[in-house]
Amino acid sequence: MSIDNSARQSLTLAGKPMSSPLKDVRALSRQMVGHFVENIIPCGTLPADAISGDVTTITRVCLEFAVSMLDGQNIPEKLQRLQDAAAGWAREGVPIDTIHHSIHEGFKMGLDLVISDASIKDYDSLVDGAKMVLEMLDMISSATSVAYIRELRAVVSEHHTAVHTLTSALLGGHSTSTMARECGIAIAAAYAVLAVAIPPHREEHNPMLDSQVVARRKLRRVQAELATRCGDSALSLLSVDGGTVLIPSTKFDNAGLETLVNQLSHAAQVGITATMVEATPEQIPNAADQAHELLDMVQRLEAVAGLYRFDELALEYQLTRPGPGREYLGQLLDPLDEHPELLETLQRHIGNNLNRQRTARVLHVHTNTVDYRLKRIGQLTGFDPSQPSGLWYLRSALVARSYRTT
Repeated sequence: MSIDNSARQSLTLAGKPMSSPLKDVRALSRQMVGHFVENIIPCGTLPADAISGDVTTITRVCLEFAVSMLDGQNIPEKLQRLQDAAAGWAREGVPIDTIHHSIHEGFKMGLDLVISDASIKDYDSLVDGAKMVLEMLDMISSATSVAYIRELRAVVSEHHTAVHTLTSALLGGHSTSTMARECGIAIAAAYAVLAVAIPPHREEHNPMLDSQVVARRKLRRVQAELATRCGDSALSLLSVDGGTVLIPSTKFDNAGLETLVNQLSHAAQVGITATMVEATPEQIPNAADQAHELLDMVQRLEAVAGLYRFDELALEYQLTRPGPGREYLGQLLDPLDEHPELLETLQRHIGNNLNRQRTARVLHVHTNTVDYRLKRIGQLTGFDPSQPSGLWYLRSALVARSYRTT
């Protein structure tokens, strides 16, 4: 990043060192910081001690760096001070665009001062000076960006580790307030426990692409969307196939959770299915098991992607428990064994929430064909899918049947 000093000479303008207007770095740095506060809105939200301390100090360091380079000197330790400051700002959450905008605003103000007394006779010096300004801007921007991103990655890694630790503890029933404080994450009074299934992206089946890379990109998009919508409040353990997400109950209402699952699906570019059970921290281990059992049932029913709550499927869930009731219901669809197209139609129709048009599209048949098949199902099983009572038995039979051989 540094440049050979022997190759650089002091630049002059109108017979004076080009750095002359910048020499009073303390007064000029205060003037620049005042401009930042007035004109760069995010910077105005910084604490007063940060403005009077770090921002003013680093502005002064940048000016000293500019003066040194214009005078033909190069002081690497000043760049190190910039990198140290950038790392601190990354840890404090100062947006990087605010930092770069401030740097460029400072350069514009300094350049205005430097060329204020220039004339046409100073053309060659102005060209050399412009090149030097671009060189300085490149060095400062690169130094701050590298340090900022390096520190940000470390912060993200620390947070990810803390989230993983606390989430694992909650799911294992071993969480304590001490652990929460050590992780720096507050434990909510209650959570929406989501079991999540993420199906493969279509490009994971493309032989020209690395399926693992495609899957990891899909997962990163989901994680980024979750962070965007929930901030640091969501705790998750996710793989490319799905996992568990804990969201404080106060974060979203029922409609908000449905919207969140839709947003995650949009980010993943696949239809995500999730099931939800509410629980206090102490109840999370059992609630997670229950949510994943419910998710398994929803997937066996081949239901459309979306969010399903325990209270919506409590009866179906109970049918998954072993016993004579499950065995009886599991046998009700035996007459359809010799008619696989009827069984598939019933599964698709129920999975599509009884939407005849959607079922017809999935099966590539006319809606009249769907109606005919549903009528035949009623004739063969004795339960009419067009009647609420018949539909209840057929839906229950599908649930029970999917568990009969396991």
